[in-house]
Amino acid sequence: MSGHTKMTVDLLIVGADIVCLDEKGTVIRNGAIAIKSNIIHWIGKDSDALKQFETSSTINGSGMIAMPGLIDTHVHTAQHLLRGKLAEIARRKKIKIPIWKNYYIPFEALLDPEDIYLSGLACYANMISVGTTCFAEAGGPHPDEMGRAAMKAHIRGFLAKSTIDQGDAYPPSMKTDTKKAFKNNVDLVNRWKNKSLVKAWLSLRQIMTCSPKLIKMISEAAPDLNTRIHTHLCEGSYEINYSMEQFGMRPAEYMESINSLNHHLHAAHSILLSPDELDLYVERNCSASHCPFNNYHVGPHPLLNMLHRGIRVGIGTDGAAPWSSLDIFRAAHVARVGQQAVAGTPVHFHDIMPSEKLIRVATNGGAAALGIQNEIGSLEIGKKADILILNCGEMDQFPLYDPLFAIATMMVGRDVKTVIIDGKVVMKDRELLTIDQEKLKHELMSRLPKIMERFQMVPE
Repeated sequence: MSGHTKMTVDLLIVGADIVCLDEKGTVIRNGAIAIKSNIIHWIGKDSDALKQFETSSTINGSGMIAMPGLIDTHVHTAQHLLRGKLAEIARRKKIKIPIWKNYYIPFEALLDPEDIYLSGLACYANMISVGTTCFAEAGGPHPDEMGRAAMKAHIRGFLAKSTIDQGDAYPPSMKTDTKKAFKNNVDLVNRWKNKSLVKAWLSLRQIMTCSPKLIKMISEAAPDLNTRIHTHLCEGSYEINYSMEQFGMRPAEYMESINSLNHHLHAAHSILLSPDELDLYVERNCSASHCPFNNYHVGPHPLLNMLHRGIRVGIGTDGAAPWSSLDIFRAAHVARVGQQAVAGTPVHFHDIMPSEKLIRVATNGGAAALGIQNEIGSLEIGKKADILILNCGEMDQFPLYDPLFAIATMMVGRDVKTVIIDGKVVMKDRELLTIDQEKLKHELMSRLPKIMERFQMVPE
């Protein structure tokens, strides 16, 4: 840069301790980040930034930590308004298993487009407030309304439509014929392909709900559309039993047999994988989402093995309905404890799953799992400006010697003070700037009784 001319940037973060979570493990004390448009233009020392850049918009991060935004690799937007309801029901009577079949899908079926839009606003506002800047929707009804809500919230995300073309136990509105199911998926991807912040994926709910023909059609379409496929795979014993009875092989083996296990497939849960299925994940380079709030209820998740073998895996919440929290910090903490118990205790390994590895799974890993590791997941020059600024001055965080240790072990979603997504400040000092929360709460409070009244009428 010649002379004393300063470059003008759109936003300058100054004074923060920056945890880049790049390959080098860069941590900059008293650092600064210069953002131009939606891109990280420069990262360095605070003192150098003030000499090089000028801007009309500055965020003072003194005494705080800046880090990459968190990524939720598996969430159910349409189930958000069911948060805590099943726990209430379970206190009165025995819950029918599987829950997704007996409660979640019937609930989704009774929601109209405006319900989904409001559910999306509530879900994405919740995500932003706890530091999630990117999500992958598992698939629900009215995905365009989810997209409208995501654009309003200004959160990065991938939409998907719930896709069911077989089985007799599903509401008519959630099931369609194979040809229409395929067309709905393709049309959705095409409608959103030119959007920058929100796009759409193909979807297969799971092998029990999707015919072999539909699975093949969706799988063959993914390369041409340059998109991914979101599905549930190896989630429960009922799914394995179904696959063995119908096809004589386990779920991932079945997907492989019809040429549908490949790098386009994003397999949520992936809990009950056999050694042979893990081999297939490696060979076919499919990605996975570990949802610790749910997965450890089913069995010991092979997260450590997946990471050691180079499988692309991120962390998901599975939505707010079953486990309440959309906080990826908390999910990462649960994942670490679970893996330590599963893999470490029997042979007395020490720190087999360090917290730092889990915060990387929640950022780098999530980006890789979603196929956008060149865009987000770390704070590096040229990447999209998805950034969190965290408060670290509370007594339960004192003393703070190491910012990386702090974000990996001490921080939770409520410590997030400011959120930047795609270069835009969407939450500042814990105030959401894109959504009127009080108005949203009022609309939901007037709407929820009618939704719950319809839900109570769903036959079990």
